[in-house]
Amino acid sequence: MHPYEKIPLDVAGIALGIWLIVLHAWMLWKSKGSKDFLQKLPRNRVLGPWLLGIGMTWFWLLIAPERLGVLSSLHMDLGEFNKAKPILRILVPIAAYGMIVHVKEFLTVRAIGLLALMAAAPLLYAAYLEPPASRLLVPIFAYVMIFKGLFWVGMPYTMRDAITWALKSNDRYVMLSIGGLCYGLAVMACALIWW
Repeated sequence: MHPYEKIPLDVAGIALGIWLIVLHAWMLWKSKGSKDFLQKLPRNRVLGPWLLGIGMTWFWLLIAPERLGVLSSLHMDLGEFNKAKPILRILVPIAAYGMIVHVKEFLTVRAIGLLALMAAAPLLYAAYLEPPASRLLVPIFAYVMIFKGLFWVGMPYTMRDAITWALKSNDRYVMLSIGGLCYGLAVMACALIWW
């Protein structure tokens, strides 16, 4: 059984709820600072390599060889793609290095997209076949992460455009922040009460 399958729904819900509450509370509380940070985020050349390194390492751990102890703990069966694992084990570090060194534009956005794609799997596993209907808060968020992650990896300017749109009006920014905060509170409440 893969470690993702052992994640209880309440733990995933609490983690997701904390993330959403902290992020959106910060956006409301430190409005000016968060707006400045978000505006500079797509071209942040310091954060990009670190986030990409984390995302690529996470992916490499999913395809890591067996019998490596802790490094093999996230090893995942890829079905028909298992034959590609030896090649991927070599290509992933090379691709990570190449992107960090040569891809300067929107590297942070691409890295966030990769992390969104990677983080969606544990959330989906946690909610899989769980009885309460409220569990759908978790997979809905995970599928939005997948959808956005694919766009951010392939067309990173879409994040820049979305941030520009959100920051264009202070009322819009506040409403989006309140919406994210409410979603986080709903997930947290469900995780603590029903899951």
